[in-house]
Amino acid sequence: MITKKAIIAGNICMDITPNLSSVPEGQFSALLQPGRLIQADGVRLSPGGAVSNTGRALHKLGVPAQLIGKIGDDAFGEVLRSLLEVDAPQLAEDLVIDLSMPTSYTIVLNPPGFDRAFIHAPGANNTFYASDLPRAILQEADLLHFGYPSVMRSIYRGDGAELVSILQRARRAGLTTSLDFTLPDPTSPAGKVDWPLILENSLPLVDLFLPSVEELTFLLDRDTFNRLQADRDAAFVDQVEPALLDRLSDIVLGYGVKAVMIKLGHRGVCLRTGGAKQWDKGGRALDGLDAGWHNREMWAPAFSVDEQGTTGAGDAAAAGFIAGVLRESQPETALQIAAAAGANCVESPEGVSGLDGWDELSARVNAGWETLPLNVNGEGWRKDNTHGIWEKA
Repeated sequence: MITKKAIIAGNICMDITPNLSSVPEGQFSALLQPGRLIQADGVRLSPGGAVSNTGRALHKLGVPAQLIGKIGDDAFGEVLRSLLEVDAPQLAEDLVIDLSMPTSYTIVLNPPGFDRAFIHAPGANNTFYASDLPRAILQEADLLHFGYPSVMRSIYRGDGAELVSILQRARRAGLTTSLDFTLPDPTSPAGKVDWPLILENSLPLVDLFLPSVEELTFLLDRDTFNRLQADRDAAFVDQVEPALLDRLSDIVLGYGVKAVMIKLGHRGVCLRTGGAKQWDKGGRALDGLDAGWHNREMWAPAFSVDEQGTTGAGDAAAAGFIAGVLRESQPETALQIAAAAGANCVESPEGVSGLDGWDELSARVNAGWETLPLNVNGEGWRKDNTHGIWEKA
């Protein structure tokens, strides 16, 4: 049983997902033309965004989770609250209602043979402030996970001043801080801000950083991101070399972050941690973690599944890792459960709604759950056959 408590704050929205399974595989782009009608086979409404996805995933993994996001006083807000209450009534208790803004929504396009795409309206997420996190609530928790500042105008403007304020408030209350991102539209105002500067301002206040490789590259090395993104013959993650992960994680750890977990889709999850001095002060959630977390670099392969949909997989992986930290697990276990939670999420078209608990995921891993092939060719990497994880000496 986990006694440590997590607050999940930041972006929350209503996900609207048309069922496009009847679209011929790989033909969606050709059909999406002016004047064309694309037939759907129904629609699914589900809680979305980092607050809903990571928060509900942590709840299913047995972590006491408190969700704090901002919604409007409208129909989407009412439906969003009711859907969260299906998992547990308390999950909707601390949502903040903004009477002047609509509830955020995202239209998820995920047809066969097509890398999913999103149409996102930020709504009330653009008015989230540090004051929406009362000190009394922070003092009762052990970890604050903040998700998706890259699509929240109030958070990223002013070189990330509000994000810094939120992280400072959490640190003063003795919490461990965790941060996750999503890719913004490069043509939007969020895509044009100085993200290296925002990270320079905020990462010294972050203990756990949990981006995808696309997000991390976009934030720290836009030229490399544009080059890898432009290659239509290879998926972004398939072009990533260990040297790129080393270089970007060097920057992150240089700001004092204790652990950076990079999500690489079907290539698994990669973890790199700082030295002993960086772990001296890190908030209540890190109490109980031993020296096994110091100076580690590991890469866990993805687990083999029958993919039904990828929505929420990155947030589920983040939740798996956070749950491992809060359980005071060894890093190998936390990383494997992160990979397992992400894989388990894509087995269901319902996303994190179909996620199994910690014990069920652990049992599958320990029973020899098959993994996808992974060969790390970088210098110094070797495979630990005990855990099936690659590690760099």
